[in-house]
Amino acid sequence: MAAGLNPAELEALARQVGEALRQRHEMLATAESCTGGWVAQCLTAIAGSSAWFERGFVTYSNQAKMDMLGVLGGVLEEHGAVSEATARAMAQGAVAHSRAQWSLAITGIAGPGGGSVAKPVGTVCFAWARRDGGCLATTRHFGGDRDAVRRQAVAFALGGLLEQLHA
Repeated sequence: MAAGLNPAELEALARQVGEALRQRHEMLATAESCTGGWVAQCLTAIAGSSAWFERGFVTYSNQAKMDMLGVLGGVLEEHGAVSEATARAMAQGAVAHSRAQWSLAITGIAGPGGGSVAKPVGTVCFAWARRDGGCLATTRHFGGDRDAVRRQAVAFALGGLLEQLHA
């Protein structure tokens, strides 16, 4: 994804998400692992975001994913922390543990270490959930250093949410 690679582009994307949520009178919760709250930071940098941003969970460890979002240990054991199954569970947990109608979740390997042949550095799993039960997940592979992977993940997560809000 080319958009959202600099601060001004990320801010513009976050503003578009906020405006779409505001028009729908809906709220968002985030569940972030490898991005460490970067999505929440982008959203809350916008004045008035409390009208549409409900809360953010930074669940970097597996224990945090279980404690704060209700991700089942079996999901983590079977699929790993970096998986679409875990991203779905995180997104569904964020909706369940908030007043938001929407959530997005990010879990991945930003590097420089931690990758494997099956899940190389730059592998990031995303999920977007609706309170009504819909949930979409996908995996992307981003290049660059740790900062670049995380920045691209933030942009992709916001862009994916925006697409769903306009669907």
